[in-house]
Amino acid sequence: MRENFSPLRYGAAGSTLIAGILHLSLVANIIDRNFNTGILFLIGGLAQVFWVLPTAMGWSRAWYYVGIGGTLTFIIIWVVTRFPGNPINGRGGSIGETAIAVEVFQVAFVVLCIIILSRDPKVRK
Repeated sequence: MRENFSPLRYGAAGSTLIAGILHLSLVANIIDRNFNTGILFLIGGLAQVFWVLPTAMGWSRAWYYVGIGGTLTFIIIWVVTRFPGNPINGRGGSIGETAIAVEVFQVAFVVLCIIILSRDPKVRK
């Protein structure tokens, strides 16, 4: 069992888990004001929580690439929606503590996954 332990994989899995839980915690506060954003947080948060399993288990490189792509998409959406007149919602959003925490954990997930892909021979091709 010890041979399957990888601090990097568990760190990446923990990062996406925390980001997913934080996204899910935002759903109840936003869904009545902005249904589309609430659904985005719900589906994205559930996907991030699910992504703990393939990340921690090192299922295959494809799972890491999809996780990185999805997380980068979330990060880009967040950055774009901070600017007034943006093409997504037309107004600049606020930057709260929870949003910053989500972004920190998402960036950590991406960085750790890139390191895993470059160094961990146990991640299947």
